[in-house]
Amino acid sequence: MESLQGHFLIATSQMPDPRFKERVIYMCTHTDEGAMGLTVNQPVPNVTLADIFRSANLTVPDRSFPNVYMGGPVEMDTGFFLFSSEYEPKNFIRVTPTVSLSRDPEILREIWKGQGPEEFIFALGYAGWAAGQLEGELIMNGWLTLPAEDEVLFNTPDEFKWKKAADRFGIDIALFGDVIGTA
Repeated sequence: MESLQGHFLIATSQMPDPRFKERVIYMCTHTDEGAMGLTVNQPVPNVTLADIFRSANLTVPDRSFPNVYMGGPVEMDTGFFLFSSEYEPKNFIRVTPTVSLSRDPEILREIWKGQGPEEFIFALGYAGWAAGQLEGELIMNGWLTLPAEDEVLFNTPDEFKWKKAADRFGIDIALFGDVIGTA
């Protein structure tokens, strides 16, 4: 199977895991050994970036910040930064030419100083799949896969990402699961 790195996984009505209902996952890696991505439309209730700054003993800057996201059910105590690639910290993985990934805590300090990436998502935890596991979910029509778009990733309100990620390709995701099948 071709790598889904840099793609969206968009949950369909066939998704059997209720944790991923109407979720959009940005795929960071996908190899024969497994896959890893971040849920990008599920804000963590009652946790803000201000809380994260305070937990790092940083005063809260007087400006607004994006939501903190539940990246997935794996390593929920670990923070991940998905960010625009004009910013190049010491430790990062280039996912696509325009998006990078890191869990380097120094990025938090850079954001605090106003010197971080122009656009970013901060997520707690990640979604992960063992070798062949994601491919099995795709066969069961649990996910629609489409190339990710930075506009949807960074600039679309969370409540619209699920629908807009598919709409960009002319697909009504709310109806998608009702019309798929096998011949």
